[in-house]
Amino acid sequence: MSLGVAGVILAGGTAQRMGGGDKGLLRLNAKTIIETVMERLSPQVDRMVLNANGDPQRFAPLGLEVIADPLPEPMGPLGGVLAGLEWAKTNAPKPSHIVTAAADTPFLPADLVARLMEAARVSGGPAMACSNGTLHPVFALWPQHLADDLARHLASGGTRRLRAYACERHNAALVDFPCSPEADPFFNINTPEDLQIARERHQREAM
Repeated sequence: MSLGVAGVILAGGTAQRMGGGDKGLLRLNAKTIIETVMERLSPQVDRMVLNANGDPQRFAPLGLEVIADPLPEPMGPLGGVLAGLEWAKTNAPKPSHIVTAAADTPFLPADLVARLMEAARVSGGPAMACSNGTLHPVFALWPQHLADDLARHLASGGTRRLRAYACERHNAALVDFPCSPEADPFFNINTPEDLQIARERHQREAM
């Protein structure tokens, strides 16, 4: 457990390549994709919430508090970051940081939070995961003090891109994670073919 860090699972996508709906609620063998993400993230954080819009009752079986984007216009994943930071600002004990993770990425690193926190302690700002030269903006650590800045930024029409906001505005630290085609910790499920690959990999790793 990483004291002072809350996990925010981002589940606001439209899953168009999966036929719509909440792809995180699809089964990854015995459990849903989101439940598998929760299992990976839970030991690394103090507590977790789920960011999603629409009727929160569809996620009730997960037992997580569901927080919606705070702005009326869709802002993509950056809106989910703001939702998490606003939630953290008003919920005691107030975490110093939130870590965001995608709801469709069931193999996220077991040391994600520890390594992002180490980088953030040096930089004082956000930290983002990367692997093999590819940035994974959804997997990032965000200091709670950025809440007001991000709210003003989005309200004034600033960029909605995670990468641009974190790297260009706040000089985010980049943390490189080991990765191979067979064991990509940031493999995400976008298509039915991806889901089958994830199921097979999940079964292998459980053996």
